Amino acid sequence: MAERILVDLLGYTGSRGGTETYARELLPRLGTLLPDVRFSALTGRVGSERVRGFFPGRVHPVPWVGGSAASWAAGAVLGTELFARRSGADLIWAPANFGPIFAGVRRVVTVHDAIYDEVPGSAAARLQRASTSWLMARSAQTADLVLTVSAAAGDSIRRVFRLPEDRVRVIHNGSAAPRPTDEPWDAIGGIGIRPGRPIVISTGNRMPHKNFSGLLAALSRIPDRMRPLTVIAGSHLPDPLSGEVRRLGLERDVVLPGWVSAAQLEALYQVADLYVCPSLIEGFGLPVIDALRRSVPVLANDIAVLREVGGPSARYGDATDPVAFSTSLLEALRDGPTVRERAAAREWASTFTWDRTAEATAAALTETLSFGHRP
Repeated sequence: MAERILVDLLGYTGSRGGTETYARELLPRLGTLLPDVRFSALTGRVGSERVRGFFPGRVHPVPWVGGSAASWAAGAVLGTELFARRSGADLIWAPANFGPIFAGVRRVVTVHDAIYDEVPGSAAARLQRASTSWLMARSAQTADLVLTVSAAAGDSIRRVFRLPEDRVRVIHNGSAAPRPTDEPWDAIGGIGIRPGRPIVISTGNRMPHKNFSGLLAALSRIPDRMRPLTVIAGSHLPDPLSGEVRRLGLERDVVLPGWVSAAQLEALYQVADLYVCPSLIEGFGLPVIDALRRSVPVLANDIAVLREVGGPSARYGDATDPVAFSTSLLEALRDGPTVRERAAAREWASTFTWDRTAEATAAALTETLSFGHRP
């Protein structure tokens, strides 16, 4: 009889960034790699149709789970384990940071980072994050195996959640193969940028750890005549960064297009002179690899995880110091990589593939199915 894996996709909405890219890239591959496994998914009502577009099995929407994080958490805590038992699942995989919080049906959880515990902030902000942090910790502590996406994230998760070393396994994320468009300027015509100036791009949600305020502060330290045009994609509109852009007088120098399509993002990579990642903490840093794979030079904040991902192919600077980071940014634009360095960057980035990620993940799921609960 085929073994059954229930995948907790209750939080999938199509607009949550890297964790959803992870699920979207891996699940079709896992369906191919594990042909004898019957996959099923739990989703909220918001994401069910999107999940059906890539999921290799039956999709079961939970009508009372909506698009909010609180609703998703309630579904994971109250619904996933119960559905797994009723449906005869042999294993639950929660690929987006947390799932059930009590031991029961064997479970693998992918924890992408411990950002909620490590990002600085006010007492109010820390209190707001406390419930999510507790859910993540409890889910990880009761899982049979915890997967994570970088060695830096693994070290953090073991320390913060107090997990033994053998319960956490690092499996790097992959990178998306380039899909260039013949007319990139046409593809981004509606974004409001034109040729003629150096173009810097950056992407991500507007959570504080992304440190876009640090990038804007650095841009404001660059003289007007030398300032690049900077596109920061990845937010619902109106963009929370708009007020800071106005306050710093950067209206002519910063474009905030909101969420962009996959084709528009590819076009942005094609016209960009530099990708900047100013994050204070990341679980992995997918855009760094995606940019390098497309021969776009990268300037990243000098933290361990971005050095792990960017390796020798990225430049690094202190994104917490606006003056220093503005200097690093100008130097990166002025001293672009040679043809040989661009080729080396592509080679480095091409070692991070979703096929490799899927193969290692399939092995981890199979192992947990075979050997059962870890003490």
